[in-house]
Amino acid sequence: MDPFGRTIDYLRISVTDRCNERCLYCMPEGYKGWAQRSDHMTADEIVHIAQSATTLGFRKFRLTGGEPLLRSDIVEISRQLWELPGVQTLGISTNATRLESFALPLKKAGVRSVNISLDTLDPVTYRTITGADITPVLKGIDAALCAKFEVVKLNCVLMRGVNESSLHPLIEFAAAHDTPLRFIELMPLSRTDVLNESNFISVGEVMQQLQADGNLEPLVDYRPGHGPARYYLHRSTGAKIGFIGALTTPHFCESCNKLRLTADGKLRPCLGRHGEIDLLAPLRSGASSAESLLREAIANKPENHEFSDCYEPGRPMTAIGG
Repeated sequence: MDPFGRTIDYLRISVTDRCNERCLYCMPEGYKGWAQRSDHMTADEIVHIAQSATTLGFRKFRLTGGEPLLRSDIVEISRQLWELPGVQTLGISTNATRLESFALPLKKAGVRSVNISLDTLDPVTYRTITGADITPVLKGIDAALCAKFEVVKLNCVLMRGVNESSLHPLIEFAAAHDTPLRFIELMPLSRTDVLNESNFISVGEVMQQLQADGNLEPLVDYRPGHGPARYYLHRSTGAKIGFIGALTTPHFCESCNKLRLTADGKLRPCLGRHGEIDLLAPLRSGASSAESLLREAIANKPENHEFSDCYEPGRPMTAIGG
């Protein structure tokens, strides 16, 4: 339990900061942090840290990036994590560009849930946002659904002037595929200029648009995961829509239950603050366990993020982990 009475039992592990897309809100132009490969955790180090976490009561784990499916050993990492005593759920967050071939192996390795970034269904807009082709993403989504993971969720980052015309098509797509869809407010997590008044859309604004037609019904007991989304039923389509408003939702952080582990082995108690604790250096210097540093990270978990206080990212989202 952290100093504010929150039970911290969820660890998001970034296995790489490398990505095969260059999303506007995630990776700055020219970023090549993955060039220092020796600084990144090995599979054994990832599993060792996760094992230490389970002894402290961590039960929920998610593999992120960058793009985690770029790691050649991602299936083996997943298998070893799932086999750890105490692990109750294992998820992965992906852009789905490589998911068509990885879906079944990941499911067999123990992955239970998949979160997929999908900010638009329009191929031109998709290329504008990511620099990539949407075709393999749609094939990856189909493969994930065919693999029958317990949960497949779609994530859409809201960007005025970029993808607001895509929201209704995404809702219809989510309804047709029976997948929860989450709308996420843009956060200042790559460059300072990524977030400004002209491109920010609040989840409240989107909810008002959908509610104007009487389309939203709260789903109080619906929780297809362990994140902060608040879900509603979109009556006219049947879609289940979650809203994540880190910048505008009151008391957004009061139920935060997670720590983040970066690909280079830094524990980050809060996504929206700069504080980090190095786990990798002590382990490579002979420390037998990461427990004490995990305890330190929990003890130093702040009450709130600093996104609304002129926050300037110290390093981009792709280097922190999704």
